[in-house]
Amino acid sequence: MKCKLTDALIRNLKPQPREYTLRDAIVPSLGVRVHPSGGRGFVHIGGGRRTSLGPAAFKTVREARKESLDRLATVNHDRTPAPLFRDFAAGPWRDSWLHRCKPGTIRLRSRVLENRLAPAFGSRPLDRITPVMVHRWFDDYSRTAPGGANSCLKILRHILNHAVACGHIASNPARSVRPNPRRKLTRFLSREELHRLHGVLDRHENLGKITRAQRMQIDVIRLLILTGCRKNEIVRLKKQEVVANSLRLRDSKTGPRTVFLNAQARAIIERRIPGDSAFVFPSPRDPGRPLHDHLALWYVIRKEADIVDVRLHDLRHTYASHAVMLGTPLPVVARLLGHSHSTMTLRYAHTGDRETETAAERIGGLISELLEMPTSI
Repeated sequence: MKCKLTDALIRNLKPQPREYTLRDAIVPSLGVRVHPSGGRGFVHIGGGRRTSLGPAAFKTVREARKESLDRLATVNHDRTPAPLFRDFAAGPWRDSWLHRCKPGTIRLRSRVLENRLAPAFGSRPLDRITPVMVHRWFDDYSRTAPGGANSCLKILRHILNHAVACGHIASNPARSVRPNPRRKLTRFLSREELHRLHGVLDRHENLGKITRAQRMQIDVIRLLILTGCRKNEIVRLKKQEVVANSLRLRDSKTGPRTVFLNAQARAIIERRIPGDSAFVFPSPRDPGRPLHDHLALWYVIRKEADIVDVRLHDLRHTYASHAVMLGTPLPVVARLLGHSHSTMTLRYAHTGDRETETAAERIGGLISELLEMPTSI
């Protein structure tokens, strides 16, 4: 059996009639052996042998992991050199997650590996990559693209953590690198800004020389506001995913989900259903493909609406924030947005401060009344 060992977990392990061993999910060469008497001891597992590392009562999991890795590193050093970064990343690391990731994630990680990580570390053995080297790479990248550097660092850490688990290195040299601070983007449109945006969309829609692609872009923008969907969920929407008054998305960011449509959203989609393409918004040049996800018209529209700091994704924030301000419970908002964890929805909670203040006054008044009630002795 394998799990992530912790000091608390080991203390709570129950003895059984027969001795058993739990393997560590972080360092697979480490295990904890539980005796029928209740005694617990760490063991190093490697080369077909189990070597005792001493009672678990006298050392922490962290210390035991280091000791097991040190033993593994010594054995590996005597046998074979550590693989090159590029070979390990393209082989064992990629194989460890490929079967459970979506095509978009696979493309992203492959692109980062090919364009960013392999040029910097590819020709080096894993055990020759140092913290100083990683810091220097990260600082250089951060000067031009701090957000991109953060994303690449996350993938680099993932690769090197797997190298630790496989016993090629004793610790992750990227562990001490701190990501660049990022401004939390919770921008959403006020009622007045929504009114201006609506007016600009109407004006462009009524222009005499508007192209088919621009008209579709306007409909996509309206649907983003009305549904809170992600951009690609609308741009790549297939007609077979439109079911009655809902969208049955087969492959959203968090997996299959249902989006319930209001009357305005239904009207937009219904007028897009006719046609031979499988997509609700087909490419004007190739109906067999969806509309290009770069909505160039948005940059013109947001400038005219005087909201140049608003991204398309902020329309999703707008949908969520106004839902919260209307008193919609956060778990419901989470389901509307298709969040995999309700904690992701908490970023919108600040927009409901007025409702929170009202609730605090109401609860305070009730408690005050209870405190003033006479008590019987």
